[in-house]
Amino acid sequence: MVEHVVVIGAGVYGAAVTDSLTRRGARVTIVDAGAPAGGTSGATFSWTNSCGKQPRPYHDLSVASMQAHRQLAAEVPDSDWYHEGGNLEWASDDAEHEELRKKVVGVLDYGYEARWLSRAEALRLEPDMDPAGLSADGIAYFPREGWIEPPRLIGHLLSRAVSRGAELVWDDPVTGLELTAGLVRAVRLASGRRLSTDAVVNCAGPQAARIAELAGLVLPMRNTRGVLVYTSPVAVSVARVIHAPHIHLRPDGGGRLLLHTPETDAAAQVSNAGEISVERSAVTRVLEAGRALYPGIRAATVESVRMGERPIPGDGLPVLGRVVELPNFHFAVSHSGATLSVHAGDLVAAEALGEDRGEALAAFRFERL
Repeated sequence: MVEHVVVIGAGVYGAAVTDSLTRRGARVTIVDAGAPAGGTSGATFSWTNSCGKQPRPYHDLSVASMQAHRQLAAEVPDSDWYHEGGNLEWASDDAEHEELRKKVVGVLDYGYEARWLSRAEALRLEPDMDPAGLSADGIAYFPREGWIEPPRLIGHLLSRAVSRGAELVWDDPVTGLELTAGLVRAVRLASGRRLSTDAVVNCAGPQAARIAELAGLVLPMRNTRGVLVYTSPVAVSVARVIHAPHIHLRPDGGGRLLLHTPETDAAAQVSNAGEISVERSAVTRVLEAGRALYPGIRAATVESVRMGERPIPGDGLPVLGRVVELPNFHFAVSHSGATLSVHAGDLVAAEALGEDRGEALAAFRFERL
């Protein structure tokens, strides 16, 4: 019988798994090498979507996960972390537009909500955009998409879990796992503490491969860096996720905007000492692209630049659930954690306590790798 579970990682997955485990009556210790939301979850675009995700089981998991976010936000009075404003996307040339067209056709075939807007229709949704920055037509609109504020969500989930008896341990990295007779029996921490356990859930994000290695498992990962630029507060109307040809942006609370481009991700550099920095010119280009689309932010300055490491399993798909050869060791690792965490975390938690979630998790097992 599973009574005590150690959850490794206090990001969106770790918080969601811990919340679900405690709701089911388990005793949980959640541990993190840093602070809750201090890793990838604190530096993410956090776009909730299933926009072109393949194969079909990944799409379906994402759609169910979007619904789980809606349900959680509706159940919690004064919830403030979930924003379902939709997503606008358009292309800069014929080749990119054809790719966008194929994506829209694909999601419509799956029953996902999407439609095409004219420039005038898009401006009714986002009136502060420069019309010159928009296509005359061919603007894709995905109305059920949105974004979350991960630290607020994590704070809610962990607070609820702690109120049910969960223990939160931070600034104490995992240094070892004790295995006996094909099971994990204990988790060792840098502080010297030893946590006896009936099950372990690996929610360590970019460090998931290292934790797996401690269990004698090889988890292929192809992590990437993400660079996000946060503006000072600006007096413009931005209510949605925007994927324009030269800038991705969304609101970020307090009148700020969150800006991103793939080119800025590539500008991140790591020194010999392991410190990550971004070329100032690259940050300036991101801000200029935002100003070009929303002229009202021309007085905005860069308030902060955050860099995170995106955890991406080797084939790009989530790794979820138990390991066959080590049946009390479980994974909850993926890209798109902001979208998937609440629903997928609940599935993993249920399985960790012995419930059957085989059908829902079959496509995302560790063994496929």
